[in-house]
Amino acid sequence: MGHTTATTKLFIDGQFIESQATEWIDVHNPATQEVVTRVPKTTPGELEEAAKSAQSAFGEWSRTSIMRRQKLMLDLQHAIRANTDALAESIVREQGKVLSDAHGDIMRGLQVVDSMAGIPEYMLGTRLEVAADMDTYTVREPLGVVAGICPFNFPAMMPLWMLPVALVTGNTLLLKPSERDPGAAMILAQLCADVGVPRGVVNVVHGVHETVDFLTSDARIKAVSFVGGNAAGKHVYERATQHGKRCQANLGAKNHAVILPDANREFTLNSISGAAFGAAGQRCMALSVAVFVGSAGEWIPDLVERARGLRVDGGMEKGADLGPMISPGALHRASELVQSAVDAGASLLLDGRGVRVEKYPRGNFLGPTVLDHVTADMKCYQEEVFGPVLSCVHVGTLEEALALVNANPYGNGASVFTQSGACARRFQTEVNAGQVGVNVPIPVPLPMFS
Repeated sequence: MGHTTATTKLFIDGQFIESQATEWIDVHNPATQEVVTRVPKTTPGELEEAAKSAQSAFGEWSRTSIMRRQKLMLDLQHAIRANTDALAESIVREQGKVLSDAHGDIMRGLQVVDSMAGIPEYMLGTRLEVAADMDTYTVREPLGVVAGICPFNFPAMMPLWMLPVALVTGNTLLLKPSERDPGAAMILAQLCADVGVPRGVVNVVHGVHETVDFLTSDARIKAVSFVGGNAAGKHVYERATQHGKRCQANLGAKNHAVILPDANREFTLNSISGAAFGAAGQRCMALSVAVFVGSAGEWIPDLVERARGLRVDGGMEKGADLGPMISPGALHRASELVQSAVDAGASLLLDGRGVRVEKYPRGNFLGPTVLDHVTADMKCYQEEVFGPVLSCVHVGTLEEALALVNANPYGNGASVFTQSGACARRFQTEVNAGQVGVNVPIPVPLPMFS
């Protein structure tokens, strides 16, 4: 699992295979721009082999006892724990996040494996005597071959959102890691092989459009899980459902925190600082909008000071708070959105553009950036920045704050910071967001929830 500038392999039918692809994608270390590996655009023949392998493995795997599948989860859990350093180094090298964030990425994924080790409890059916001589049963059965399409921002957690659940319920999986940082997924494939997951139960393919189109249209694939951006997600959802597949697609986000003047000041500012700028803001649940109600707006200079104190550096460096963004393109887009806000009249209180990191002069670095007096008609508010940029909005009342959050088309998460039980309850009840936090900056549930 050492450092390699070779090619990323395919994992088909239990074997790591060198692709016959004619087109390759270079994976660059975001801090140095060195080419870490080259990822193949999987050929149609190789995609066919992967689907065939998953299909033929399904029969026996679906009949494997729940206790055996549970045992493999326990073994996989142990193997991941034993290989966290290799996984974390791969994440830092290919994705750019700091080492502590990389370990967090793995731990969040590992929680899914932990949870799936309790699978017998989840798989219990029901039985009811519906008439004197008639019982009705429900039995939970696997679907068949399923596909997972992962984004770049959590190279270990996203595959682990999909792989353990698919496998332990008796399905076989075609996994497409992000073409920008596939290393962690390849290590996970190796660990699956090491613990004895049968051949064909997990297959890993690579690529972009053609691979996604295959996974969303091939008749053998019964369901698709996707996490990523809006354009790709809409395409995946429409194409998969048109082909009669189940599809869950998690798309873009614009997460708000509403700060009431009665909130605990220190706690609130520390929470917002971590949630807005951690992982360089490249999280689906990153906090990108702070809505200050009334006099809470006076806290913004303190927030700027906290943001200014965060250290931008290469991911392996001690004391680094945030690393580089994934690519020069992502950096350029975030920088342009910051400029568009300034041009539209926002105040730039902290400008992270052009931040210099001496040891990594070629890194895709954007320092913590704070925009104030952002309004709902600005492009930086309407689009997901996916960078360490916090937009501050001012409103007069909790009602106005709720109206603003609810008018936003994105509904991933929303938080309120307050010490008033009545305000917290009102926010919780009236806000239109899938995940709601009270004095919690990033309201993400553990895997035992949906």
